[in-house]
Amino acid sequence: MDVLSFLDKIDEMNVSFEPIYSADEHVIVAYEVIGQYTNERKTFNITELTYDESIAENLRSEIELNLIKKAISAAKEEVLQKQIALYLPCNPNLLMIDFGDRYFQTLKELMDESLFSNIYLVIPEHKYVGDFEQLQHPIRYIKTYGVKIALDQIGSESNLDQILMFEPAVLKINVSQLNYNAWGAQNHVFTTIQTLAVKIGATLMFDNISTDYQLHHAWKNGARYFKGGYLQKPSNQFIPKDTLKERFRNECQQFISTEKRLLEVKYEEMLKLKKKIATIVENTKPQKNNDEKLLQLAKQLENIAFRFYICNDEGFQISPNIVRHNGKWDVDQEAVGKNWSWRPYFLFNIIKLRNDGKGELSSIYSDIETGELTRTYSMALNEHEYLFVDVTYDYLYEHNIVN
Repeated sequence: MDVLSFLDKIDEMNVSFEPIYSADEHVIVAYEVIGQYTNERKTFNITELTYDESIAENLRSEIELNLIKKAISAAKEEVLQKQIALYLPCNPNLLMIDFGDRYFQTLKELMDESLFSNIYLVIPEHKYVGDFEQLQHPIRYIKTYGVKIALDQIGSESNLDQILMFEPAVLKINVSQLNYNAWGAQNHVFTTIQTLAVKIGATLMFDNISTDYQLHHAWKNGARYFKGGYLQKPSNQFIPKDTLKERFRNECQQFISTEKRLLEVKYEEMLKLKKKIATIVENTKPQKNNDEKLLQLAKQLENIAFRFYICNDEGFQISPNIVRHNGKWDVDQEAVGKNWSWRPYFLFNIIKLRNDGKGELSSIYSDIETGELTRTYSMALNEHEYLFVDVTYDYLYEHNIVN
């Protein structure tokens, strides 16, 4: 496309607004700005143009600032009257041409500073090619006025250190880039993002939702904000906040009903597993130095576990590992004397087991040695000795307690 010709026709740029819905109120809480230009029946995405390095920086900056001007002019009343947030594109590479001065001055010229708290700068951090220490300065300055940061396209290419440096209010996840069948514990990138969002107080937004299946999984996996064609396509018109409230609420109630049924089944299966292992242990009475007793326990756990061992209350392993290899149980003495108290929550769980008198089943995780997804059942054998049983993935899968 001839960019100079486009700049002559900049007023022909089409600005549309894509609604962003909240999971808690089921209403529109914001709009994301989308710019397009149609030339000879071909449509160009304005944001994609601003990242096209074959176009001079100053021209790309001009295009982005014109998009922002048109968007704010069209949305100002909506933002002012209904307190709707506005998500504006912000290419960090262009921002650094003048350390954010033109971008910031454009915001100040177009709207009162009291409305800045309703502005989110949409930044794909992995597309920034400069020095992040330098980028921090204009971002921090703009944020002092209440402007917030929404990091775009969060995923496998994201840098956790850079995310932390931005201190974003929102992390945007493109659902089309996720493997839905592997959401949850199997998708380590996604669970890392979930955990990080909680730690830094950021909200998850799921983008490009095109099916009810995607909406359900986004809701299930902690999304507070949603947007995509399944909900509402971008438009140059603003619509009532509660346009989809009834539909959204009905779908949410269906999600809740489905999830409650699944969780009830999962809870019952976990109770059965804990009771089954506790009963087996009570009947076999394993002892740390008695390999015969440990192998008796192994035989009883054959369809449940792939490894177990005994530790003392300081986390030192006082029994060998009893490990299943190729259908046969082996006694591995190498682990005796190792200390596991460095593991997160290990000592707290020991105290909990001692005081509650109940066995505990851990969350799902990947085993360090095998890479296999597992849960660990732990229980007190006496006041100073604790048994840890690593459950096989096959058992968890067959009984629907993987996630």
